Parts: sequence; C-alpha cells; structure tokens
Amino acid sequence: MTGGQANDAANALPLIAGLAAGHLIADRAYDSHAILDHAEAIGARPIIPQRSCMNRPRDFDPAIYKQRNRIERTIGKLKQLRRIATRYDRLPENYLASLCLASLSFWC
Repeated sequence: MTGGQANDAANALPLIAGLAAGHLIADRAYDSHAILDHAEAIGARPIIPQRSCMNRPRDFDPAIYKQRNRIERTIGKLKQLRRIATRYDRLPENYLASLCLASLSFWC
C-alpha cells in the first residue's frame, strides 16, 4: 500500500515478484523497461499498451487486454463502499482486512 501521492508503477516490481503467470495485463502507466524485463524474466507475456515514447516494439493482444475491464469494475464496486473509498483505517493491516471482507460479499 502506498500513499496517495506515490506512483503505483514504482511498487509494481515487488508486487509481481515471485508470481507465475502467463500474461501480465496492465495499463499504459506500467509500460517501462524494468517492468517489461521482469515480466519476460518470469515467463509472462506483457499485455500493456505501448506508450509513444517507448522504442521497444512488441506485440499487443487487444482481446486479452479487454479482460482488464473486469478488474476495473471490481475495484469500482469496492470504491462504492464508503469505508474502502475513504480509508478510515489507520493501519494497513486493518485496511487489508476491510478489503478482504468487502470482497467476500462479491463472491458469496
């Protein structure tokens, strides 16, 4: 968990370290050489739209990228809950517990 002013891409590498995945689906903000190198090192195919400033051409599958919409809708549902959106919990552990409890309501 990062502060509101922090860039999410800066914490992407520790988040995906140790994952075994076939694809790494992310938005344009995560299009960096470090993230792409790490994704290829773990054997995942990066499905990230290419920024215009990147000179490293790669193939992009828009059909797989459309699956990212499901994740965005789930996050949107979680943000409808006031406790999650405003983050009343002071400790990250308590906030994570609130997220887990809130997400259980979607799966049950």
